[in-house]
Amino acid sequence: MIVHIVPCNDVLKFFLSNKNIMLSEKKSILSLTTIFFLILFIRNANAQTFGPGQDTTKETVLFIHPGIEDSTYKNNSAGEFTPGRGFEMVKSKYGSLNISIYAMCRYLNQLPGEQTWYDHLGRERQLTGRNDFYWHRTMIWFSGFVIDPKVTYNAAVWTIMPTQQTLVYGQISYALNKHARFSIGVGPNLCIRSMLGPFPFYSSTDRTMGEDAMRGGFTQGLWVSGEIFPKLKYWLMLGNNLSTLGIQASKLTRDLSKSASIWWMPTTGEFGPRGGIGDFEEHQKLATRFGASFCHSREDRFNNTGQPAPDNTQVRLTDGVLAFETGALADSVTVDKANYDFLSVDLGWKYKGFGLEAEFFGRKLSHFLADGELPLSDINDYAYTVQASYMAVHKILCVYAVNTYFWDEWKRHPYEIGGGVNLYATKSRSWRVNAQVMYVYKTAAGGTFGLYTAGQTGPTITLGTDILL
Repeated sequence: MIVHIVPCNDVLKFFLSNKNIMLSEKKSILSLTTIFFLILFIRNANAQTFGPGQDTTKETVLFIHPGIEDSTYKNNSAGEFTPGRGFEMVKSKYGSLNISIYAMCRYLNQLPGEQTWYDHLGRERQLTGRNDFYWHRTMIWFSGFVIDPKVTYNAAVWTIMPTQQTLVYGQISYALNKHARFSIGVGPNLCIRSMLGPFPFYSSTDRTMGEDAMRGGFTQGLWVSGEIFPKLKYWLMLGNNLSTLGIQASKLTRDLSKSASIWWMPTTGEFGPRGGIGDFEEHQKLATRFGASFCHSREDRFNNTGQPAPDNTQVRLTDGVLAFETGALADSVTVDKANYDFLSVDLGWKYKGFGLEAEFFGRKLSHFLADGELPLSDINDYAYTVQASYMAVHKILCVYAVNTYFWDEWKRHPYEIGGGVNLYATKSRSWRVNAQVMYVYKTAAGGTFGLYTAGQTGPTITLGTDILL
């Protein structure tokens, strides 16, 4: 590939020195917002990322800052909070600033629109399936290093429109060496593989029902990650609780969540960019991944028991009922505290466009502290999720299938089965269009964050598009 590098400074000098441009126009061009978007547009108008099998002989012009190297889908931060390739705005011996953006919008239709379902205690409940369009998620990362390349930061803005939630969060890390990287800030409880970096390279625009139903969330904490031996990696996390969303510091208890993950990639030592689902890269040598994760947390309701809805909405029973809501386990009884223990094992293979991912997980809720008698002392639930995919058209079209099944305490056996297609019109993971149809039975996951409404039985149709820059 022949690359001509044109510094951004030269682009600005052109506008400043051109006599055909009026002074007032120059001032407008030099406004911060205008310059910012001008640089981003020019730099990426002609930039191309080449993968295995693509023609690398084309001449490409990149408008970038002098000395800045382009890279693809860096994954060196915190799971779902890891920036994409981004745009290098500043880099010097004192530090750097990169800006990366993720955005997704979709149409979601849960059928039938009105239905009655029954929870594990046989109580009748009503649900109205969603039928809406939403600019669903926006994430903007500001990342780089400070003084020493070993000291990195990531400050980000995150918003979910359906829940009207907006957060500003981040992490600060120090890389001692390849064996130990220490970080503090907002990060994932290490429950399942989708919390360890694949986002947003899922099969569809969100997690499967199996992944979403019983996992932990993101919290404030301290973690260390690195390489034990070549191709064998680890991650240890100590956090405040299962999910920081909606939980003020004044409501937290002194109990901390603990989680750990280990994974081995014996054949190629990698599993594609961000370890994403599907073999978009079309590995010519079999890529493999085997991992295990564990999480423990003493969870709390986090609000006064006199209030009908708990602040803790991360822990749900497999019928989708919030574990800490009054009457969840027995009529008029409220659980105030419970132990959460989660174990998962994941396996993955990628080869010449074929991808197969399987994950098995189990969760135990126990040691309940309640204001009344409960019919049981612990709850044990188990499930699996299998995802198979194939690049039907090289670098353009991927087809996939998903199946989830539960063996739960209540013997309701929620499941989902279906699949979809991903269209990569630019032959890049950076932009895709996704269409998916799933049939769900007694949905275990709930909330407006993902694709599921608790208790639903019937088809769920989604059509969405997302970008990662």
